[in-house]
Amino acid sequence: MKSFSVLQFLNDKTILVTGATGFLAKIFVEKILRIQPNLKKLYFLIRAGDDKSAKQCMFREVIEKDLFRVLRDTWGDSLDSFILEKVAAVPGDILYEDLGIKDSNLKEEIYRQIDLVVNVAAITKFDERYDALLDTNTMGAFHVLSFAKNCAKIQMLVHLSTAYMCGEKSGLIPENSFTMGEMVKWPRKLDIMAEKQLVEQKLNQLQTTGAAEDEVTSIMKDLGTE
Repeated sequence: MKSFSVLQFLNDKTILVTGATGFLAKIFVEKILRIQPNLKKLYFLIRAGDDKSAKQCMFREVIEKDLFRVLRDTWGDSLDSFILEKVAAVPGDILYEDLGIKDSNLKEEIYRQIDLVVNVAAITKFDERYDALLDTNTMGAFHVLSFAKNCAKIQMLVHLSTAYMCGEKSGLIPENSFTMGEMVKWPRKLDIMAEKQLVEQKLNQLQTTGAAEDEVTSIMKDLGTE
């Protein structure tokens, strides 16, 4: 079997990273910039209203953190120029189709250039509202997949699942393929669109009856545990 070199693969590659200001994404990005400075471009998808806000958030929440100290020691005063050359902050959100990227020219540029998409955006709270979890962890991942399918020369989509996806199994956990909606335990099939419709109907019902926000939040949390 031919050996696979991550360093060689990343050479001259263009990568889109979602959840860029999160814990795992920061580690991932720092590692790539440190071990493979010859990558072509890193696009950061950041929740922001415009390009300026996205860029400010990228430096404040990612680049200026102590995690990047080794890179800062290596590049010195040249680090900012290196970052500006290699990294582009993109305002957007996986909650929306086309990842919420409003600039059509930028979107087409990304479609043409991306070799690798890494989805690290997720909600990891155990007690979050079910509608929020569904929007981000399920429909958000679907939006990332749909976006990746439009990238002309994409070679790989990497999706980092939220924790504890293997349930209560012990021993070796095989990386078996699952069809859309297939589940490990009973019930064996989950219709995610039906789940989404159920949540929307419940929210509409609560809003129609004028339920308080605290009540809506409580019911949405309970719905996720049913």
